[in-house]
Amino acid sequence: MAIESRLRELDTRHRDLEVRIQSATKHPSVDWTEITELKRIKLKLKEEIEGLRRRH
Repeated sequence: MAIESRLRELDTRHRDLEVRIQSATKHPSVDWTEITELKRIKLKLKEEIEGLRRRH
């Protein structure tokens, strides 16, 4: 049960990051450094999610 809860939390954070990335890229003064960092974090979350799903 704890793994399922962690997966839901990570999925939510992953979706939230996608929304933030999309919003940031539409902003007139795009901060590519911030977008790159958000994408890096999103990728780490995706890797953690996939790792948990393989073990589950």
